[in-house]
Amino acid sequence: MDPMNGTPTSTPTRAAEKWFGKALAEASAVERRVLDVALHQKTVAKDAALQADAQRSFGERMADGVAAFGGSWTFIGLFALVIVLWSLVNTELLGTAAFDPYPYIFLNLMLSMLAAVQAPVILMSQNRQAERDRIAAAHDYEVNLRAELGIIALHEKLDALRVDQMATLIATQQEQIALLQRLVEARTPDGR
Repeated sequence: MDPMNGTPTSTPTRAAEKWFGKALAEASAVERRVLDVALHQKTVAKDAALQADAQRSFGERMADGVAAFGGSWTFIGLFALVIVLWSLVNTELLGTAAFDPYPYIFLNLMLSMLAAVQAPVILMSQNRQAERDRIAAAHDYEVNLRAELGIIALHEKLDALRVDQMATLIATQQEQIALLQRLVEARTPDGR
């Protein structure tokens, strides 16, 4: 039985023509996958984030970790503390023997190098997030398409039930009319 409408099992070709209005060969890979899922009563729901995370390499995991730490209040607080300590050590504590006296040229060099390394790592992490979002959007499309097919199938089942009920009602009504006609014919001519 076709799980979508309760009729005898339909082939993918007939189902594609019925549900998508096109031949199976013209259907996209996503439509064919959803059609297979619908015909075999499988679920399409899956965690897109887990799927994206399973495909990450070591470098991508490291980039995500660096971006997560670099975009946190912990990093900002630690960074501010290091800059304040650097300034205090090189201005107040070491005085004229400071290894990086004001205007802190070595500190500026270190900050520039940190920014030069951190920026591409953050961009890599953003690219990963964009890929994760693309996977989630593709998954959402499949789920929505499957849900739409299910709703259409439910409407068809309700329509079929309504047609069956109407046929039963008409048959019952015809039986009652026939019974009434027999009763009228059986009446005596004097109206009793």
